[in-house]
Amino acid sequence: MKSLDINKTELQKKAGEVRKLVVKMLTDSGSGHTAGSLGMADIFTVLYSKTLNHRPDDPFWEDRDRVVLSNGHICPVLYATMAEVGYFPTEELFTLRRLGSRLQGHPNRNYLPGIETSSGPLGSGLSQAVGMAIADRMDKKQKYFYCLLSDGEMNSGNTWEGGMLASKEGLNRLIAIMDRNNIQIDGMTQDVMPLEPLKDKWESWGWNVLDIDGHNVSEIFEAFGRAKEEKNKPTMIIANTISGKGVKEFEGKYEWHGKVPDKEQLKRALEDLDL
Repeated sequence: MKSLDINKTELQKKAGEVRKLVVKMLTDSGSGHTAGSLGMADIFTVLYSKTLNHRPDDPFWEDRDRVVLSNGHICPVLYATMAEVGYFPTEELFTLRRLGSRLQGHPNRNYLPGIETSSGPLGSGLSQAVGMAIADRMDKKQKYFYCLLSDGEMNSGNTWEGGMLASKEGLNRLIAIMDRNNIQIDGMTQDVMPLEPLKDKWESWGWNVLDIDGHNVSEIFEAFGRAKEEKNKPTMIIANTISGKGVKEFEGKYEWHGKVPDKEQLKRALEDLDL
């Protein structure tokens, strides 16, 4: 796959619209996670618009690819992207975290069609995706499994256990995307638990590792294509991102991990995103 296969400007515009929806819905709910949601808008836009084999009007289609969101706290960007591609009306985004809403503060597969796993506790998603990929191979199916996870989750042993098993089983249809934004809830990852050399670690476990700019839609698209060309190994895409991307007041600040804008901050955020 080449970057010429996509309209870069169109995808950047879509990602910008997703970011606007994220800050609006978070301000409206008064609760949620801003930094990671804004940082992953480009990844989710390329995944759902140009990569994923799915049918928004038929979310239970048996042959759909599966998306596992391990870092479930960034579900605002997942919900906003799903609404943008047609899973449900965008108006429903403003029920986020309301009592009885399908859009829970962490995704619940029993509430919203198109959500494959319930997530909350960090560190579980990769192992879930590995199990799903193994089961799919046993059934002689040909789906792709995309697992999105945070760099902070690398502190969890379950992540590494899932990584070892995926390598042992040669799950080449498993593609993990790590949000390498260098922050977590109480500080910078370098201060809480240093992770580097991150690429070397995953390669030593037997993974195909791609290191990309997580805001460059062409690089993202090409990385998904290269991952699908791998025939023997699972792929880890390390997406280097800026938390709070697009809003100067939020960018790179771990304090915005679980904080939402007030109305004045929303106004400034939308001005930034319009630029």
